[in-house]
Formats: sequence, structure tokens, C-alpha cells
Amino acid sequence: MHITFAPITEAEARTVLRWRYPEMPLLNEPDDEEFERDVAALLRPDYHYYAIHDETGRLVGFCCFGEDAQVPGGDYSLPALDVGLGLHPDLTGRGLAHSFLEHILAHGAALFEPEFFRATVADINRRSLRLFEGAGFYYLHSFISGEVHNHRFHVLLRAAKHEL
Repeated sequence: MHITFAPITEAEARTVLRWRYPEMPLLNEPDDEEFERDVAALLRPDYHYYAIHDETGRLVGFCCFGEDAQVPGGDYSLPALDVGLGLHPDLTGRGLAHSFLEHILAHGAALFEPEFFRATVADINRRSLRLFEGAGFYYLHSFISGEVHNHRFHVLLRAAKHEL
């Protein structure tokens, strides 16, 4: 899959915030006010949200780098670049996720030159946990976030210069 990155637009932010994954229950369904706050967060330049398009220009995913990829309650004291992502629900389960993640990490490495990448993944998101493990991330710790309906999350880390 050939993909390109561009700062996310408001229309794209609204689109990705409505994506739902059938195999994964929603952690938190926002009301209208929360949804608008979420849209505004995706548009904040300091959160580094990018829309990801395929060679036809179709929106196939998004990613972010930094603070907004963290979950309240985790230990983020180790210096690392936090990464968050979402692949279009229609594209999951097709063997595209590993390449998608590696493109995102390459983009993050080019922009920020981190020593480490870090991801925080909900325990219920087994597919994403397998993706990060398969990409060489290892577990640092787990925690329960009281701010996200007492869900368990895992913090994973990988060196930025990683040999597959």
C-alpha cells in the first residue's frame, strides 16, 4: 500500500471519530459536546494528527504523535515518542496493518528523530496489541484508567532504529 500523510482536516477528523470496529466495543461514546471537543483536539497542531491517504486519495487511516496518544493514568516518564493510529475499519483484517504501522513509524522518525516509540493500547483491543507486539514493541506496564471507564491499558515500547 502506497500512502501519504497530510495534516488532518476538520472533515477528516469528524470522519475518523465516527469509525467503529465491529470486533471491538466502544470505550466511550461521546455526547455532542464531547464529540466537538474531540474534533478540536485532532485539529490542534501540537498533537500532530495526520490523515493518511492511499494512492487514489482515499482516507485510509490517521495517526498522531505526542501527548494526545497517552492515556490518563499511565507512566510516561521515560522519554519516547508516543504514537496513536487508526486504520479504516473496512481495511482491518486484510494483512495491511503491519505495513501501515511501519509507514507511520517511519513518518514519526523523520519528523521527530526519537530514540524510542511508545504506544498505549486498550486491553480489549487484542488486534492492536498483536500488531504492536509483532512490530517489536514490548510491554512496559499496564494500568487502569479511571478517566476512561476503568479500562485496562498496556504501555508498549520499541527502539526507533529497529531491525525487523
